[in-house]
Amino acid sequence: MSILWIITLFLSVSVSMAQIKIKSLDEKLPSDSKVKVGKLSNGIVYYLRENKKPENRLELRLAIKAGSVLEEENQKGLAHFVEHMCFNGTKNFPKNELIKYLESTGMRFGADLNAYTSFDETVYMLQLPTDNADALKNG
Repeated sequence: MSILWIITLFLSVSVSMAQIKIKSLDEKLPSDSKVKVGKLSNGIVYYLRENKKPENRLELRLAIKAGSVLEEENQKGLAHFVEHMCFNGTKNFPKNELIKYLESTGMRFGADLNAYTSFDETVYMLQLPTDNADALKNG
């Protein structure tokens, strides 16, 4: 009885799998017509899409095609370190001034301002309040 059950299960799965249409890996994913794509003069490609949620917020993401996969053996952790150093001060925002400024606009470090480094990318995320013109201008 158990052999008959196994054969029935195998045939059911085989028939189900035969009905699945497998697409070519070379085929491009369909694009979302709500996403506007553009390219700046410096080569940066951008994508814009309106979202209703979260309300009164504008989210910016800077995705850099560089992550830990590009590190040499003696550079382990360097991509993640550089990601953190970007929050540690810049030419226009000396140490701690960037976070102080963003918090003065109602943003919270970690919740509205964050970043991550993965195998093949480093992404910086910034959520700005849309009711604060200064934050939008400087964001």
